[in-house]
Amino acid sequence: MVRLPLSPEQVEAGRRLGRRLRTARGERDLGEVAQGAGISPETLRKIESGRMPSPAFGTVVGLAEALGIPLAELADVYRAERVAESA
Repeated sequence: MVRLPLSPEQVEAGRRLGRRLRTARGERDLGEVAQGAGISPETLRKIESGRMPSPAFGTVVGLAEALGIPLAELADVYRAERVAESA
């Protein structure tokens, strides 16, 4: 199965998600948060920087748990542009 390229809106949503995760991590060690989420530090680095704008659902769940962020909040961050457009 061929994966379709992400749209510019999806890429921007991934960047918003990455920025929110980076803000939530604060001064916590990247490696420790990554380990708590069950991912590699490089994966977390890519997500936070926007180089991985479409992380797997399980990865987002793990990060939400490791950072103590409600999953619904991350969903709101991801779809912020769509919510704003419908308002």
